[in-house]
Formats: sequence, structure tokens, C-alpha cells
Amino acid sequence: MFRIILVLDILNGIVVHAVRGERAKYKPIENSRICDSSDPLDLICTIGPSQVYIADLDHIQDIGDNFGVIGKISQKTNTMVDIGVKNMDDVRKCAEIAYTVIIGTETASLDIIGKATIQFPGRINVSIDMKNGIVLTKDREMDVQPEELMRKLNEFDLKEIIILDLGKVGTSAGINKDLLKKMAGISAHKILVGGGIKDLDDIVVLKDLGIDGALVATAVHNGKIPIELIH
Repeated sequence: MFRIILVLDILNGIVVHAVRGERAKYKPIENSRICDSSDPLDLICTIGPSQVYIADLDHIQDIGDNFGVIGKISQKTNTMVDIGVKNMDDVRKCAEIAYTVIIGTETASLDIIGKATIQFPGRINVSIDMKNGIVLTKDREMDVQPEELMRKLNEFDLKEIIILDLGKVGTSAGINKDLLKKMAGISAHKILVGGGIKDLDDIVVLKDLGIDGALVATAVHNGKIPIELIH
């Protein structure tokens, strides 16, 4: 079953509108058609999703964390959380507050991914963080073409893989169909896609490409994707 998963980008305890990965410019959610509040717990209680994707932007930027509120959200719904994992200590911290730990290529290494899957089997998602078709990473082993990285990730016991186009986050710019078709054909894991998804037409295309789910925020807040489909 294709899943449409709500994204919560949390900064300083509130939900913000993420745009193109330019984190210094993120502002609180405004004029949302689904919620009058930018408080994450209010939003979750209003919408009642069965699953959410959460990015802890404070911890990702090393300026604090939102572990308290994320832990409370995890008591109400199934969570997958990105805290900007850099090491196994971060993996363990995230595992304490989330159902699924997201390890992003932007901050982690292939070695950490391997260790995490052994210590927390069935609870690790890897996020292939990208901009302009290039994998964002500081690890030489992952500094390869997206297709090659996907082949490498086939060797790990992962729950799912997220293909996150940070350059398109919050822009409603659409999806890269050619790349996603290639990645779906290579992957041994289920794939979730985030960044640029603008409306239900994009959802139909993702399904046709063999993608298993979409991570959405802007398209839900502006009403292009009905709240009833968030499950």
C-alpha cells in the first residue's frame, strides 16, 4: 500500500516551513489549511496521522534538540526521526525517542549505517540526501552517483530508503522521474521520496514508478493533497 506521510520540520520547538534546505531561513508554518497552530503536538492532535516523519533541525545544526516534544509525539503516533546522526551515540539517542531512526548521508557514514543496522535491526531508514542530483555526504564511500550508492545500500538490512531532494523541499517543483525510476529498479528495499512533491498527480507518478511512499508537508498545508490521505 502506498503511504503518504506527513513531514514535521521542528526548530526551537515549533513546526517550520522548510525550503530548499536553507535552514537559516525557515519560518513557522503560516496560513495552513489543516491546522491553526505551529505547535507540533497541536498539529498531531488535529490531524491524527498514523505515521510522521520528523526532522529535528536544532540537533541537525548542533544548536540544541527537540527530544522532549518528539518523545511525546512518539507516544501518539508512529515516528521516523532524523536528528542528523553523526555517530552511534546519536543513533542510540534517536532510538530512545523514535520508532524508526533515520540516518542521513549528509551527516553519517557507511560504517555507522552498518553498525546501526546490527544494533537496531528493523529500525533503521537511510536517507539519501541530495541536491541537484548529487549525493550530499562527507564519506568517501558514499561520494558516488546515486545509483551506485543505492547498490551499496542493498547490502544492508534496512527498513526503508528515503530519497530526499533537499534542493526541492518546500518548493512544489515536482519530482525527478528519470532518476526515481532508475533508483526503484535498483533498490532491494522499499523507497520513500521527499522534496518537491506538488500534488496528487505527482503521487500517481510515484506509484507508477514503483515508489512505496511520499513524504509531504507543503502540499498538505496548501491543500493540494487532501488531509484524508495522510495515513
